[in-house]
Amino acid sequence: METPPSRTPGNASAVAPARPSPLTLPVVLAGVVLVAMSISGTAVALPDIGADLDASGSPLHWVVAGYNLAFAAMTLVAGATADRLGRRLVFIASTTLFAAGFAASALSTSILALDVARLVSGAGGAGVMAAGGAILAAEYAGPARIRAFALMGTTAGVGIAIGPTLSGLLIAASGWRGGFALYAVVSVLIAVGALRVRESRAADAGRTDWWGSLLFVAALCLLMFAVLEGPAFGWTHPSILVALLGGALALAAFGRVQRRSPSPVLAPALVANPAFLGWSLATLTTSVGFLGVLVFLPSYLQTASGLSPAVAGVAMLLLTAPVLVAPMGTAALVNRGVPAAPLIIAALALVTGGNLGLVFLAPENTIVVTALPLLVIGAGMGMSFGIADGQAMAVVPADAVGAAAGFLNTLRGAAEALVIAAFSAALIGFLGLRLGDTEHAGRVASGHLSPEGAVREVEALTWSWHMTQVGVALFCLVLSVVVGCLILRGREKSAP
Repeated sequence: METPPSRTPGNASAVAPARPSPLTLPVVLAGVVLVAMSISGTAVALPDIGADLDASGSPLHWVVAGYNLAFAAMTLVAGATADRLGRRLVFIASTTLFAAGFAASALSTSILALDVARLVSGAGGAGVMAAGGAILAAEYAGPARIRAFALMGTTAGVGIAIGPTLSGLLIAASGWRGGFALYAVVSVLIAVGALRVRESRAADAGRTDWWGSLLFVAALCLLMFAVLEGPAFGWTHPSILVALLGGALALAAFGRVQRRSPSPVLAPALVANPAFLGWSLATLTTSVGFLGVLVFLPSYLQTASGLSPAVAGVAMLLLTAPVLVAPMGTAALVNRGVPAAPLIIAALALVTGGNLGLVFLAPENTIVVTALPLLVIGAGMGMSFGIADGQAMAVVPADAVGAAAGFLNTLRGAAEALVIAAFSAALIGFLGLRLGDTEHAGRVASGHLSPEGAVREVEALTWSWHMTQVGVALFCLVLSVVVGCLILRGREKSAP
């Protein structure tokens, strides 16, 4: 059975772990729920932000995409850093950075300033999730660890579930700036509470892999820029081609550096482990199928169906409410002896089928038509939350839990960032085909309808949604097959 590492800084030998601090789980879960709320809630505010700062198209979408880009780029670095410097230290520093980013967001007077502030918040959120997961993996073992990660999944589900609703209510009460300010205040309180959490770090922490970290961040940023700005610049524009080529080269160089580094930010052994890779890709697949709907459907509800931000936020409970109950239920089934592999395959099937069901989206009776697909997607996402992280952590060495947690959240963050960019690019691309003007398409996708052409624009927006959802469903189907093969291969390798 896996033995957790000693909690003594710079330990040379493992000792029996003491009981975790009573504040460990509440503080980590509070950070998780806040980060999750910030991911799901901001989408509801996009139409108001666009109107207030006179922004549309990719500059406006960077408010969400930039946050997720920074989250994805920094999560892997934060996880490895937490193992080396201290998991509590990284958690506190990240929570403080998260608060600073939201305070700056609330004070932003231009879309550029807001986009930069969101990058800061995303970097802080990455550390909160990676260091928080590493703290739980280091402090708990066996069934207690499964329950802790199930609670983490449930808490993330709570944050995702209430994020759109709470944000809609906050916008109605105090505007989008008031909502950002509240996030900053709560983040500071969490940082103070984390001072009571016990410090832990890996027993054999080496030097930080700065070259690997820089190459990974560069690769993700370049690819993200290319995908998000492609519709605006044109896919054959020199800047887009350079970004795609540079991203691919940086990613290849990152892989080479990781194989040769004595202290890689992403241990090649993790990627070579088929069971860990399979469970990690399962989290990526559910994120792909969940986040595009989570981010862009509120704008459709407000633009095409004429709902207010508050009502649109409440309507999103159809998608997010199942994430409240599914994680703990799925984890309980695993603890009672139900095999985890069939459960994750069922979760992936639900997410894939639900996305395919959204091809019936329409401006009339939108909530009625989409209710079942949204509930199905939410149920699949919740099931994945309940078991994927815990199953992945169970197959990695104790001293690598920070890097493993960082890898898991990096995949999620990268998927979320690229899904937002790809979903935006697809919507604007299909809209451009229908409307004949990419700039016009960007305004419509951001919720700006023209009085004389609103009916035609809504029809084009709906058709673009249908085409995009077909692509998402097919992509999730392919990933699901890969996940199933990897998990089965991992079970065969581990069998006596």
